[in-house]
Amino acid sequence: MTELTNILFLDIETVRGYDAYTDLPEALRLCWDHKAGQLAKREEGESTPEELFHDKAGIYCEFGKIVCISVGYFRREKDGSLQLRIKSFFGDDEAELLKEFSDLLGQYFNDANKHFLCGHNIKEFDAPYICRRMVIHELPLPRLLDLSGKKPWETRILDTMDLWSFGDKKAFTSLKLLCAVFGIPTPKDDIDGSDVGRVYWEERDLDRIERYCRKDVAATAQVFLRMRLLPALTPEQIHGLT
Repeated sequence: MTELTNILFLDIETVRGYDAYTDLPEALRLCWDHKAGQLAKREEGESTPEELFHDKAGIYCEFGKIVCISVGYFRREKDGSLQLRIKSFFGDDEAELLKEFSDLLGQYFNDANKHFLCGHNIKEFDAPYICRRMVIHELPLPRLLDLSGKKPWETRILDTMDLWSFGDKKAFTSLKLLCAVFGIPTPKDDIDGSDVGRVYWEERDLDRIERYCRKDVAATAQVFLRMRLLPALTPEQIHGLT
């Protein structure tokens, strides 16, 4: 069983890469128009490419960007108790926050034989998004994120959504729902993922996004503990939420 102190929990927040559809470079705009047509067919709606860009572009790494990565790790005190420590990398300069995050992995979580990354839906979203944005910025991939060509069982990634599925490939269980099931305080008490783009581009409130991201990390770590049949942490055991 994986030692808890060898796991780095993480969550990312993403937004559309440009404030307005009209700001897109022509080559990207033409590509977005094509994707918007596919999205409109799938959703059977009549939204315009501009409306879809405003609402959906942030979830696609080719058209979005990362504005916050929050991480959390467990430490054991001398009395054996667990403490969760959380920190964030955030800002308008995506390349810089990715480099800072990569430096942390390289310094403290670089042993592919013992370290793991953990997140909720990290396999389908957070990890590939980070990898692709790092490649776009010409940054080398940290060892734990060098996933290209690897089989699922060869990666060092733990996914709480995947773990909760117990093999049910149809399952998509939100972090909010798992928090409710386990009696863990929800991280969605202020904003949720659908609000992040608005808070970033309209309110210009990165601090609010960063607080939300930290809460997601704490909730993911708590869910992981409960799935290990371990007690949830008390607020006093979590450092970095306030």
